[in-house]
Amino acid sequence: MRQWLTRFRVGLGFALAGIVLLLAQPTWDSWRLGLAVALAGEALRLWAAGHLEKSREVTTSGPYRYTRHPLYLGSTLIGVGLAIAAFHWAVAGMVLLYLGTTLTAARRSEEAHLREKFGDAYDAYAERRAAPMARRFSWARARYNREHHTMAGLAAGFTALAFMIR
Repeated sequence: MRQWLTRFRVGLGFALAGIVLLLAQPTWDSWRLGLAVALAGEALRLWAAGHLEKSREVTTSGPYRYTRHPLYLGSTLIGVGLAIAAFHWAVAGMVLLYLGTTLTAARRSEEAHLREKFGDAYDAYAERRAAPMARRFSWARARYNREHHTMAGLAAGFTALAFMIR
């Protein structure tokens, strides 16, 4: 089940987004508060994507210095922001269920992969024994990690919610 959730989490996220838009009852207050939370999540994701050398190393620069999974933490904030903006209890429950199941599965799969690929280097990182890297943020790295796709989805979702406000 974990591998299935990990593999199909993006598609499930798009399906959930459709349900969110069907049920949402946003107000300007809920939209603004949700947008603020979601933008904080996107800022964290962008910062992480600008430091990450995916599958090449165990990254310890930027937000990876403070948390093992800043991309997932940022995604969680985006999801919570979306639930706030949608202003519907069922949406909040579905978003929290989605985030709790899919991101937990993805995190576990990713950790197993990184432990297999990098061995002691990943264990040192996970146990906070690895030294931080001196690497600067890179827009090119963030673009290579396709963070602009998340930004576009965030913009589209919040634009759609704005048009739903009465």
